[in-house]
Amino acid sequence: MTERTEGDRERRRDLADAASGVPPRLLPWARDGKACYLSTDGGPHSFLSRLADDMESVQLEAGAEVLETACKVLDDPMSPHAEVRYAAVRLSECLGDALRVAESRGARIPEPDDEVTENGPTLPAEAFG
Repeated sequence: MTERTEGDRERRRDLADAASGVPPRLLPWARDGKACYLSTDGGPHSFLSRLADDMESVQLEAGAEVLETACKVLDDPMSPHAEVRYAAVRLSECLGDALRVAESRGARIPEPDDEVTENGPTLPAEAFG
């Protein structure tokens, strides 16, 4: 079996996008350091999209827990070098996850309407109750 190149993967994603009309979603994990994408005609309510949403939530919760623990380690001037290093490694992993989640979510934000003014979007009076 032949190995697929990155160009082959991009062409497959482009074809899937054209067929479904939905752009691929950046998933919250990577394989061998490379981004993974989901192309589905089920949109944001498909099983795999919901699974990715759940994984994003788990990653962000883990990041918050790691941050809390790392702050305790870093606040203690007597923390051993190994603990400080471990905290830094875990923080960098969590930051990478959080950045991937932010990139994925940012890519799924719809383009603004033409009705956006210099000061931002305008809301109808009904929006204020």
